[in-house]
Amino acid sequence: MINILTPVSQGDGVVLKAPLSGYILPIEQVPDPVFAQKMVGDGISIDPISNVLIAPCDGEIIQIHPSYHALTLKTPEGLEVLMHIGLNTVTLRGEGFQPKVKMGDRIQTGDPLIEFDIDYVALNAKSLLTQIVITNSDQVVDFKTYSGYAIAGENVILELSLIPKVSENIPTSNQIITSDEITIPNPTGLHARPSAVLANLAKKYQSKIRLKRGDQDANVKSVVALMGLEVNHGDRVVLIAQGADAAAAIAELCEAIRSGLGEEGTPPMAAPASIAKLDIAAPPPHRRSDDPNLLLGVAASSGVAVGYSFRVREQEIKVAERGDNPNTERRKLETAIEQAKLEVEALRAKIHSQGDPGKAAIFAAHQELLEDPELMEISTSAIDKGNSAAFAWKQTFTNSAEELAKLHNELLSQRANDVRDVGQRVLRILTGVNSTKPIYPNQTILIAEDLTPSDMATLDRSKVIGFCTVAGGTTSHVAILARSLGIPAIAGTEAQVLDLTDGTPVILDGNKGTLKLNPTSAEMEQVKALQIKIAEKRKADVANGMKPAMTQDGYRMEVVANIGSKIEAETSVQLGGEGVGLLRTEFIFMDRSSAPTEDEQTEIYSSIAQVLGKEKPLIIRTLDVGGDKPLPYLPIPHEENPFLGERGIRVGFDRPEILRTQLRAILRSATSGNLKILFPMIARLEEIKMAKAMLEEEREKLKTPAVSVGIMIEIPAAAMMAEQFAKEVDFFSIGTNDLTQYTLAMDRGHPKLAPFVDGLNPALLKLIDLTVKGANQQGKWVGVCGGIASDSQAIPLLIGLGVKELSVSVPSIPTIKAQIRELSLVQCQELAQKALNAETGAEVRALVEAG
Repeated sequence: MINILTPVSQGDGVVLKAPLSGYILPIEQVPDPVFAQKMVGDGISIDPISNVLIAPCDGEIIQIHPSYHALTLKTPEGLEVLMHIGLNTVTLRGEGFQPKVKMGDRIQTGDPLIEFDIDYVALNAKSLLTQIVITNSDQVVDFKTYSGYAIAGENVILELSLIPKVSENIPTSNQIITSDEITIPNPTGLHARPSAVLANLAKKYQSKIRLKRGDQDANVKSVVALMGLEVNHGDRVVLIAQGADAAAAIAELCEAIRSGLGEEGTPPMAAPASIAKLDIAAPPPHRRSDDPNLLLGVAASSGVAVGYSFRVREQEIKVAERGDNPNTERRKLETAIEQAKLEVEALRAKIHSQGDPGKAAIFAAHQELLEDPELMEISTSAIDKGNSAAFAWKQTFTNSAEELAKLHNELLSQRANDVRDVGQRVLRILTGVNSTKPIYPNQTILIAEDLTPSDMATLDRSKVIGFCTVAGGTTSHVAILARSLGIPAIAGTEAQVLDLTDGTPVILDGNKGTLKLNPTSAEMEQVKALQIKIAEKRKADVANGMKPAMTQDGYRMEVVANIGSKIEAETSVQLGGEGVGLLRTEFIFMDRSSAPTEDEQTEIYSSIAQVLGKEKPLIIRTLDVGGDKPLPYLPIPHEENPFLGERGIRVGFDRPEILRTQLRAILRSATSGNLKILFPMIARLEEIKMAKAMLEEEREKLKTPAVSVGIMIEIPAAAMMAEQFAKEVDFFSIGTNDLTQYTLAMDRGHPKLAPFVDGLNPALLKLIDLTVKGANQQGKWVGVCGGIASDSQAIPLLIGLGVKELSVSVPSIPTIKAQIRELSLVQCQELAQKALNAETGAEVRALVEAG
């Protein structure tokens, strides 16, 4: 039942009527700590159903945010009423908002203030919740708030009793302290939230404190005054304090501003040398290898390459700072960006034509960057100040890349390279500078501080056989492309690699993440001979690929494929694959602006099932995306640690229409083959029960036969509860990549920690052992679809632990089947028991080598 508030009569103090129609929420329930903790001030929130913000009382407009999502009016009694439409709406840069008033306007209750596109804001902001806050709440002695449903302009939402006026307490000390100049690091300047944080910090000091920018200044203890300054990213400000505690206030507030006032994604600006702690010396760099001819990095793409180093240097493009008139320069920039979009689209189409839509999505992301409104707004702002388009664009994308690179989230920080790639492309077009393509010698191993996805897409594969970079990691787009192209690569290497003379003989091991310098001719020939031997064995393995994977004592293993497209399914069958153990459905959802329809998905799943035939299994994993790998049409709020946030099935529960559509498509495709459903990121029994219930509801609607259901074991909690989970499902598939990083609490893409993230760590093996035993108790089978399923050292251990299926990378199918045919189940079981009692992953690998 809807509770309609009845208007009340106006008494002493100030009465505010609803500026929007909708449900009233206590300010404490707003999912933003700055508002919920009343750092801006006390008030209420409204979940709106109307789209015109109206005046809740008479007053004067004293502040309008440049993005038009917030304004402040001052009542005749002196109360400052901030109305803030939505959460994180400052990032919309005014899109969807139309102000109806201007600064200084005197308005009456019910006058329209801001009209907004409610659908656009709902889809593009964190929330529509609109806050009505008294920013100088210290002048209110009593807040009377209302709840329920309010009608704009009719129902009272706040009754405020004011405290008696008192004279201002003037600091007894005349000490005046002025700070050094501070550069504002916040991407969107001092909007409501950082201003509130700063004001609250200032209020604990007795001193008068003002923030000065140019010839304007404001009271730091007033949120409204701070926002009225319109302090933007990169602006330089000075703090001035007068009073007994002025020095302490300046010290704390300066540090707070430089660190971004707690705002997410804000890299701190460096302190000036005059106050920097220069006496604390950084530890000297140290080698990570005792062998001066062995450099260590992170294995980014498997394989071994023997060749000669060739240093790639980033092309430095010089630009003129001053330009023509702003209109001309803006047109130059817009034209260059449109040309860049065409070039990126050509690269995307090239990669897509090679049968890998997932990798093509990397360049779809580049197209998104070219349409980024913040990059354009900051650039045009600089152009309006007289800068050339080239200078403004170069400064903008360089600063943005540097900010990204400083983020603690490894995945996000590595995207700085994509910003540089896109930025350099536009800059070359603006300046008319052609991209210099070096002439590579034969057997080139590229050495670079970093490479870009564009570099990878245009490499001369006849000359370049590997690469080594100082920056990057296993999750960078460059590493992903290298793996898809079959180029051995290492990343995160020691910086001294950049000092190598071109033509230095090297052996690059993409499996171990090492670069051997100055090997002897004999060593190089030995590796080349080994490569020839491996190639010959590979040829023999492919010739015998259709033979079953059966150990010498008759134990049958099923070797299936991890795939992401129909083309990979076809290749897997040709190489002897016995089905698909993991269809990554993300490829269907990527490289597009909206979610695929049920019919589109049905057609794709059915076509892959037809490739495999009625007998070979096709295990389809439901959409596995999240904060660490988002989709443009499936916005997920920024998470401090996306690997512990909304991923996999959690996204499906949050967006059930996406999951239900996919489940219906899988069920409709089931008649085309032997389909099974695999749910990712299951941690709790309630989750699989919920997923099965959704599946059953859709099955009943479609009147289709039931399909087998399994879960990914990639969270330690699921392994520990394997027997209980086995009662709910038909099979398990162990995702050892995530299981390893969750067990060891190490990001597998971290350039420093990656060498220690070993899937053969005894802790991992014990979890696999526990999973298999739990499944056996209920008569269910276990497969492994993670990275160690393709690891030759792991295979005998997995067999010995009782795993029934290995789902592996497509190219490795013949080799793995051949290896299994040379093993003995009894010996594998004995080896597995020894490995369970080992102390380290290295010890386990040594056992396998010796066994």
